[in-house]
Amino acid sequence: MRIGQGFDVHAFGAGEFVTLGGVRVPHDRGVTAHSDGDVVIHALCDAIFGALALGDIGKHFPPSDEQWRGADSRVFLRHAAALMVDQGYRLGNADVTVIAEAPKVGPHAAAMRAHLAADLGCAVDRISIKATTTERLGFTGRGEGIAAQACVLLERA
Repeated sequence: MRIGQGFDVHAFGAGEFVTLGGVRVPHDRGVTAHSDGDVVIHALCDAIFGALALGDIGKHFPPSDEQWRGADSRVFLRHAAALMVDQGYRLGNADVTVIAEAPKVGPHAAAMRAHLAADLGCAVDRISIKATTTERLGFTGRGEGIAAQACVLLERA
């Protein structure tokens, strides 16, 4: 077995939604990012890459490479899943926490879990999505941005 953890953060910017776990979640702001800024998927990719000892998302999809501008982060997750399978692993489970005062994640968690499970080739019951606030402390508490952390367990296939 292998364990990996990941973290991602993006500042809020202009827009009417944020993408979380491949789902467009209505919000009064968007995020500032090179790709679609999906903190859930970025943290999850970093957790998988970490478990496989393959660096981080920036190594695989450098923000300096224009082909990734505005990219759908599900492409990144499918790449991470393919590397996981190529190295003889499957997802045991993934646990993701979104850190933000808003938007509310709960109403969208089931759709997020379904997208992530489809991209990772696993059952939905292996994916956990939850959210927390920072009690109005720090950059997330002030509504300046959104963050996510992820932990994965990979098992030999």
